[in-house]
Amino acid sequence: MVLKEKIAKKMVDIGAVKKGEFILSSGKKSNFYVDVKLACTYPDLLKNIVECISNLADDFDSIACIELGGVPIATALSIKTNKRMVILRKKKKDYGIKSDLIGVIQDGEVVLVVEDVTTTGKSAISTVERVRSFGAKVFQVISVVDRGEGAVENLAKVGVELSSVLTIKDLLKFL
Repeated sequence: MVLKEKIAKKMVDIGAVKKGEFILSSGKKSNFYVDVKLACTYPDLLKNIVECISNLADDFDSIACIELGGVPIATALSIKTNKRMVILRKKKKDYGIKSDLIGVIQDGEVVLVVEDVTTTGKSAISTVERVRSFGAKVFQVISVVDRGEGAVENLAKVGVELSSVLTIKDLLKFL
């Protein structure tokens, strides 16, 4: 069994793919929910996911993610590649240093954005735009699972390629 299939089967086996009626963060309704956050709590699964991501990634200087879903993925990828990472908060905090950025983005560097799940790509595009606002370049987003509902096309409109470890179809084969 190839690594991609191993990941998909394990995600289904641990209950990270659920049937039912769900409202996604995009606002869309779905009969399936993919919980990559749960999948990332299994070290062997997270290791395999990051192995696939590192194989898909073009050359990059650092890694960016949005809280919460991307954090374990970015952290594990940072350790594997020995490259810095940044976390973007969904909104600025009103205490401490009052920032929405954890880490450093350098002007001109190439940043790889990682996501747990992409549907329309709205969250990924927001992350790309925020990273670019610091002067960095983003050419690629890698998602653990792409639901195939417009993210590829929407990211292409902003000059970014979306790659994914799995698609929803890959997961449904094992459900």
